[in-house]
Amino acid sequence: MKKIPMRMCVVTKEKLPKKELIRIVNYENEIKIDVTGKLNGKGCYLKKDSEVINKAKNIKVLNQVFATEVDTIIYDELLKIID
Repeated sequence: MKKIPMRMCVVTKEKLPKKELIRIVNYENEIKIDVTGKLNGKGCYLKKDSEVINKAKNIKVLNQVFATEVDTIIYDELLKIID
C-alpha cells in the first residue's frame, strides 16, 4: 500500500489527504496559488471548500500565516479554481 501524504488546513486544522487541499505559496514576497504543489517557497494549505475559503477571507488567515498583506484577489481566484 502506498502512503497517502496528509497536510493540515490552516482554517479548519483538519489533517486531510494532500489532494483534498490547495496550496498557497509565498515565494520572494509574492503570494501564488500552487495548483501543482511543487512551487518553491513557504506554503500553507486550505481545504477545497468554498465555505472554508470564505472564512479564510473573512479572518484574513493568509495575512497571519505569511505575515504580509494578501490581496483579496487571491481568495477570489481560489474560489474560481475549486468551483
